[in-house]
Amino acid sequence: MSKLLQETKTGGMQPSGNSTNTTKAKKAENEQALQEEIEGLIHRVRTAQQRYATFSQQEVDAIFAAVTKAAIRARIPLAEAAWQETKMGLVEDKVIKNHYAAEYVYNAYRTEKTCGEIERDDSSGIVKIAEPKGVIAALIPTTNPISTAIFKALIALKTRNGVIFSPHPRAKKCTKQAMQILLRAAVEAGAPEDIFAVIENPSKTSTAYLMQHCDFVLATGGTEMVKAAYSSGTPAIGVGAGNTPVIIDSSANVQLAVSSVIHSKTFDNGVICSSEQSCIVLSDVYDQVKSCFLAGGAHFLTDEEKQRVTNVLFSGDSMRAESVGRSAEEIASLASVLVPSGTRLLVAECPAYEPQEPFNREKLAPVLVFYRAQTFDEALFLAESLLNGGGKGHTAAIYASECTAQEKITRFAQTMKACRILVNTPAAQGGIGDLYNFRLPPSLTLGCGSWGGNSTCENVGVRHLLNVKTVAKRRGNMLWLQTPQKIYFERGCLSSALRELKTVYGKRRVFIVTDQALHEMGFSQKIVDILNGFQMQSTVFFEVQPDPTLASAKEGARQMIAFRPDAIVAVGGGSAIDAAKIMWAYYENPEVDFTDASLRFMDIKKRTVGYPEGVKKSLFVAVPTTAGTGSEVTPFAVITDEKTGVKHPVADYALLPNIAVIDAELTQSAPPSLTAAAGIDAVVHALEAIGSVMATEFTTALAKEALQILFEYLPVAYERGNTDIKSREKTARAATMAGIAFGNAFLGLCHAMAHKAGAFFHIPHGVANAIFIRHVLQFNASAQPAKMATFPQYDHPQSMQRYADLADFLGFQGNTEEEKFQALLAQIEGLIARLNLPKTLRECGVEEERFLAALDEMTKEAFDDQCLGANPRYPLMEEIRTLYKKAYYGEEKPLP
Repeated sequence: MSKLLQETKTGGMQPSGNSTNTTKAKKAENEQALQEEIEGLIHRVRTAQQRYATFSQQEVDAIFAAVTKAAIRARIPLAEAAWQETKMGLVEDKVIKNHYAAEYVYNAYRTEKTCGEIERDDSSGIVKIAEPKGVIAALIPTTNPISTAIFKALIALKTRNGVIFSPHPRAKKCTKQAMQILLRAAVEAGAPEDIFAVIENPSKTSTAYLMQHCDFVLATGGTEMVKAAYSSGTPAIGVGAGNTPVIIDSSANVQLAVSSVIHSKTFDNGVICSSEQSCIVLSDVYDQVKSCFLAGGAHFLTDEEKQRVTNVLFSGDSMRAESVGRSAEEIASLASVLVPSGTRLLVAECPAYEPQEPFNREKLAPVLVFYRAQTFDEALFLAESLLNGGGKGHTAAIYASECTAQEKITRFAQTMKACRILVNTPAAQGGIGDLYNFRLPPSLTLGCGSWGGNSTCENVGVRHLLNVKTVAKRRGNMLWLQTPQKIYFERGCLSSALRELKTVYGKRRVFIVTDQALHEMGFSQKIVDILNGFQMQSTVFFEVQPDPTLASAKEGARQMIAFRPDAIVAVGGGSAIDAAKIMWAYYENPEVDFTDASLRFMDIKKRTVGYPEGVKKSLFVAVPTTAGTGSEVTPFAVITDEKTGVKHPVADYALLPNIAVIDAELTQSAPPSLTAAAGIDAVVHALEAIGSVMATEFTTALAKEALQILFEYLPVAYERGNTDIKSREKTARAATMAGIAFGNAFLGLCHAMAHKAGAFFHIPHGVANAIFIRHVLQFNASAQPAKMATFPQYDHPQSMQRYADLADFLGFQGNTEEEKFQALLAQIEGLIARLNLPKTLRECGVEEERFLAALDEMTKEAFDDQCLGANPRYPLMEEIRTLYKKAYYGEEKPLP
């Protein structure tokens, strides 16, 4: 160094203008040289690490073991070297720390996979592959210059990372000595020669440059250093200061508590960051605790002595470096405080908590502050205040009986903003893990979470130094076929089914749900008479409207709760059965929130909110009197919010009936218009189940068979009515088959649009389906749809192929898929015409002005409909809007 620079640094000669320029130039030259030095280190270590990254798990584990052994063999000379250089702590305790950092870390990770494939689950298609992060900047604190370095070296080797160590300037020699020993062992075991490096003359500038240009920063030390690590622009784990409060509760084993605190706080003269800093003692054991501390070698400071010790320990807001890691007697001597020979701990009693009290800070020395708490609540308040005053997020400890004071332990854990909550455990040794609880990982780098401004809240280990790649192979979703427990489907089977309610299921009280019209026609009375014959009690609720409302469902549930049935029989079309399902849900779970339960879902198995399924109070029996809705075998219900007029399709397998009774005699009296509307609803159920992204072989087979029957027998049932019981029976069975199909495959866009058109214009549901189905099928059948629905089993647009396959099955002729699809459309249109159903919304009497006024809102609601998710082509709202207009104006006219 030049004379001028020496004098400038020592405050001698003041530089002239020219000398100032010379100084700046020299500084720039030094910085350039420093950067080149760090870049050279990074280059060498990166080259070595890239080679090391190709090593096998077996090779890595051999190196890991060899370096561990070397660290253990050198634990004493390295402890001595650390003490000679830093004058902190005790050599004997440093030996323990060095041994711990090697043996416990090795034992924790010796069998862990850290190279290549570390996890495989072929059934779910998941493979996880571990890769190293690269070159790690390891910042080492002066308080633990060897044990922390050993720890970081080992976890880096285990994960195939290279490391550049930046030791504290006051501990650079011992850290370098340690790394030379470990590097030699690693190389002898097969590691690349430059897998480790140490900055020879560490400084803030060199450390900052290293952090900016490495791949990952692992920083342990003071608050400023941790902030610098996170500000470097490089991914980092930085963990900083602790300020551990400990509560000694009235229920504590006092001898255990005091012995543990002294053991912890005097270990290596208190330099471990998780060691206790303050003791809060409940008043009724305070004197006993104090006596035990005195007997254990503690000296309680007078007010005057406290001031002297404060001056020795602190300079401003920071602890004096020369006081860190000194023994209690040394600190007392520096403060001119006379203490008995053998004093192990200095204790400052404070009568009340004051935020500015210096002793409330972290004290990396055998010095404690004592507080007396009259109640446990006061102790909690003090502990929380002390922790929040510094060291937030690090560690907190409590001594209390696990048998009699578990509630206090729980409250303590819930209150403390600390990532390690230690119970009846020496904090220094307990916080670093594995010694007093084998499930807490061993570590010399303890995360403080977001409370402490850290990126992790854990004891840092090997997994923090790995990049884990997850290979996710395509796998299908879990599929299912859910049906009622029993489906009765022979003509005249109603009486047999109701008899079994008593003889097989032991039911005695039956709540019957139907609508006013069916009640007046005697349907409910027929069931009452059958039940009376079996000596079963019953009551009838017949206030279900054609579009059942939530209000009527709640009223029915109220009456159910009053009657306390063990069986519910829903008789009627979709409206009565749907309303009864909602009543059943309320009856089984009075606390159910319909608004939440009707929340839309993407996957019924992952839905946010559903109806609770548990022990049922009652058995649900669905008895349809129309052939079409399929509600008797599905988990669906459509209910109208009378306040908004919006129809809500609700889907939950808790709503799946237990028993379905398909008795064709009950459909005999259905008028032609109802037969047509319900029948075409069943046709659309089957068509949408076939097109659904969730379709399976089971659902498609049922849907195809249902359509074959419906094309043949539905028009006959419509035209001949009750004069042809066979067509009625066939149609009813086909409708139930279609119901099972869509109950498992779900529906699509046609039903989504029909639900909303029905709500806005009071069009019967089946009629609305008949109007929309042609347009939706054409929309879905596009060879290159703008958007495909998302479902793992649906791997490419398949609608055209599925519709063509259906045409083949039904015998509709065509040479190409397109021709077959057109033949299918023609047959559907022919069926709709034969049933005398309208083709457009205009034909239903919807005025154009009213339609256009509702179009935008109706489009949004259709897009939000639960049925939309299974549609094979994902529609944009503008596309739905266009389909509505086609359905209103008809395709023969240009759309406005």
